[in-house]
Amino acid sequence: MPRTDLIPARRRILAAAALALAVPVVVAPLASAIAQEGQSDVVKAVEALRVAMLAGNGAGLKALTMEQLTYGHSNGRLEDKAAFVASLEGKNAFKTLDLSDHAIQVVGDTAIARHTFDAVNNLPDGKTSTAHIKVLQVWKKDGGAWKLLARQAAPLPT
Repeated sequence: MPRTDLIPARRRILAAAALALAVPVVVAPLASAIAQEGQSDVVKAVEALRVAMLAGNGAGLKALTMEQLTYGHSNGRLEDKAAFVASLEGKNAFKTLDLSDHAIQVVGDTAIARHTFDAVNNLPDGKTSTAHIKVLQVWKKDGGAWKLLARQAAPLPT
């Protein structure tokens, strides 16, 4: 005669096993959708920063960067937020500024964005120079908006 006191325990074990198998199927697409949404917002922030830099838009640069910004150039020079904004605000520093080879990873309220930065720089004497560098940006969600916290550039072979 089968033990009837084991039937509820077996049912609970089977139900738990079925739930354990079902949770990843439901949660994984949701997590992926949230990550893609976060990545999309970071892509928009990176592009907004590019446009603000190209236009010399000081208000845009201020809005897209955190007060604690550390901005590293490929020659090792560092700027804080005030110096970064002052170097571009109201200026036509770039003739062109293009970003390619994007890679973005969102980790909670922080995002890592990498890209290749190609620019034609306007020089004070009316001449131009070019930049072909790799860039790492660290973005942080602040008050619901992505803001640049850190940036470091490294030279690439020309």
